Amino acid sequence: MDDGKANAFDDDLIDGVHAALDQAEGARAVVLAGREGVLSGGFDLGVVSGGGPAAEALVARGGELLRRLATHPSPIVTACTGHAVALGAVLLLATHYRVAADADVRIGLNEVAIGMPLPPLLIALGEKRLNAARRTEAMLLARLFSPREAVDVGFVDEVVPAASVVAAAVDRARDLAGRLQPDAFAATANLMAAESVRGGT
Repeated sequence: MDDGKANAFDDDLIDGVHAALDQAEGARAVVLAGREGVLSGGFDLGVVSGGGPAAEALVARGGELLRRLATHPSPIVTACTGHAVALGAVLLLATHYRVAADADVRIGLNEVAIGMPLPPLLIALGEKRLNAARRTEAMLLARLFSPREAVDVGFVDEVVPAASVVAAAVDRARDLAGRLQPDAFAATANLMAAESVRGGT
């Protein structure tokens, strides 16, 4: 993902990720990466802060993308190349393995700090992936974390030098593709997803 700026999720970026997932259909594993210094800064605030039908439609489309990622039939490894806040951090919660760059960046859910209540889907993903002892701090108190702190909180699985973060994610994806039986992975991933993640309330 690279829009040349903060990789803010607007319709174009959402369409691009869906198109990439379509292109990767049937792959044994997928890598999702941002550009150097940023995974994503979240939704396009120019749309979301305006409210109304346009904001509601964009947020709904973001939720659909998160559900697709969380229930994807193949492992998705995210290369967290830099800052990952708001929806950027939720991408980490929705994907199956997360490798972060060891850099001076921040990862976390800042929605409450900017006046946006966390919706049920985000809370469900947080409850599934975040360390129970750190959930209040991460979700309700909107604290942002360094990549190394984010390992303990549960946003990422490992931290590697920034220059090798994408290569490390590709290596992890190759390992998963070689070790995991696709049908068993798909069935188990779907069973592990909470009803709210699969598309319920």
